[in-house]
Amino acid sequence: MSLLVVGLSHRSAPVSVLERAALTADAQIKLLQDTVAAEPAAEAAVLATCNRIELYADVDKFHAGVAELSTLLAQHSGVGLEELTPYLYVHYEDRAVHHLFSVACGLDSMVVGEGQILGQIKASLAKAQDLHTTGRLLNDLFQQALRVGKRAHSETGIDRAGQSLVTFGLEQLASGTAIDTWARGKRALVIGAGSMSSLAAATLARAGVAEVVVANRTPDRAQRLAQILAEGDDTDVSARAVPMESVPVELTRADVAVSCTGATGLVLSAEAITAAVRGRGPEGGAGSGGANLPGAGHPVSDSGRTTASAALPPTSLGAEEGCPLDLPAVQATAGFSVLGEAAVAGMAAADLEQHAAWVDNGTSRQQNSTPVGLVATLDPAEETETIAALAAAAAVIGRVPERRKPEPVAEIPRPEPTLFLLDLAMPRDIDAAVHRLTGVRLVDIESLAEASADAPMAADVDQVRRIVADEVTAFGAALRAAHITPTVVALRTMAADVVAGEIARLDGRLPGLDDKQRGEITQTVKRVVDKLLHAPTVRVKQLAAEPGGAGYADALRTLFDLDPETVASVSRAEDSTENNGKNRGPA
Repeated sequence: MSLLVVGLSHRSAPVSVLERAALTADAQIKLLQDTVAAEPAAEAAVLATCNRIELYADVDKFHAGVAELSTLLAQHSGVGLEELTPYLYVHYEDRAVHHLFSVACGLDSMVVGEGQILGQIKASLAKAQDLHTTGRLLNDLFQQALRVGKRAHSETGIDRAGQSLVTFGLEQLASGTAIDTWARGKRALVIGAGSMSSLAAATLARAGVAEVVVANRTPDRAQRLAQILAEGDDTDVSARAVPMESVPVELTRADVAVSCTGATGLVLSAEAITAAVRGRGPEGGAGSGGANLPGAGHPVSDSGRTTASAALPPTSLGAEEGCPLDLPAVQATAGFSVLGEAAVAGMAAADLEQHAAWVDNGTSRQQNSTPVGLVATLDPAEETETIAALAAAAAVIGRVPERRKPEPVAEIPRPEPTLFLLDLAMPRDIDAAVHRLTGVRLVDIESLAEASADAPMAADVDQVRRIVADEVTAFGAALRAAHITPTVVALRTMAADVVAGEIARLDGRLPGLDDKQRGEITQTVKRVVDKLLHAPTVRVKQLAAEPGGAGYADALRTLFDLDPETVASVSRAEDSTENNGKNRGPA
């Protein structure tokens, strides 16, 4: 049997796919049961968090195991296999061990170094043990992962490399301001009373918010969390519990709201947030309507652009006495316009030359005498180079192209948010459309993933990676050594049976032996057998612990003609004894 993990996470899949693939508690139970019922798998455990879904199994065939586990993940997540497959990753044997140890240390988390994953691994193991879907391999693997994670946090400064997802989310809401400064005096609403929501409530309380309101579908849990916050020694915060039905009202009072529930649908819609902001009054941004925005009061064209209500100012082209250009005639020239930036814009080459000659005769009007709103002709004394350049351009392309500067787009200042929202749920609790609402700032799992991609890595991360590498090597050696143990036990059992058989035969040939003599002979034969087997069995355990040593168990069984069923029965007996102790709960 071999360790296999198939899964997807924020590193392999977009948040939209993770959101759709999220497993409910009932779906996780059914997935575990169906996995161990499948032919390739003997053990199974599911690690499902807000940004990862992983199925671990002990399988006897790699390709069949990958196909079966992928199919089961797709089936229970509700996402089609063809759609899910591009986002799945597969780890096998030592790579699977390395992956789980890295996850346990926080190296694979959205926020590097966060420690909440340890509690989630512990809960995953406990659930699998309660359902009796784990055996020796996954029990040992998950127990060791917990120890490796604790070692990484105690021996290194990995905690300094990142924060919990809650702290990181609040930092994003604060937009560069220290959380303590940003949160001080604010009123907070926490929706949900699970581990993540509780952490958020405690973090906000320590940061100095004035009030924390907890809303949960189970009133007792909300009340208990509120009581813990109010009685905490390290905080001075007012805390109370409310039913979920009170959330719309509480939103109109809250400055910051954190939501992390297990709901499969939206908890807060864009309409609900809009109503909450409007209920806060003018300072919430509702009702301003954009009456003072640029372009307000002007008609809007089909393209969405504002149009001027007055006609464009007239051009002076053709309006002066003696000007050789006839305005209607110029306008009739196909593809040209006289309403350009300058009077000559859009003029045909021949018309330009005629107009330039007329200007050279000194009939042009001075710039400073041009009425407001009219376009002046060019002064040949001052604009000789410009006229020459225009004439050259006209000679090449047949006309002077109309040149218009793009109208400047007025940037509409976005008001400072009056309601801050942090959505830590997967699937999301808060409608993503809230991002577009004025006066609201939303940080969710998707935006956290984008922000954490550029988060700095602490130097301690390298030390944790070394710890993980060492622990993977040690676990692999122990696993390979344990793999050969049943074969060694079966060999010694066979040797004991041979000794017993020979002593019985000796009793038949020498019936006159007394008990002392028989005992001495029995001990001598046993010592001879033990000495002969000691060096080979010790050495084969050492060799089996090395990479590539899995074949020594098969060699031992072949050399001594051991019954495979005897070896298997030893393994089952050891697994049964171990599970009786380990299924009492994870360390």
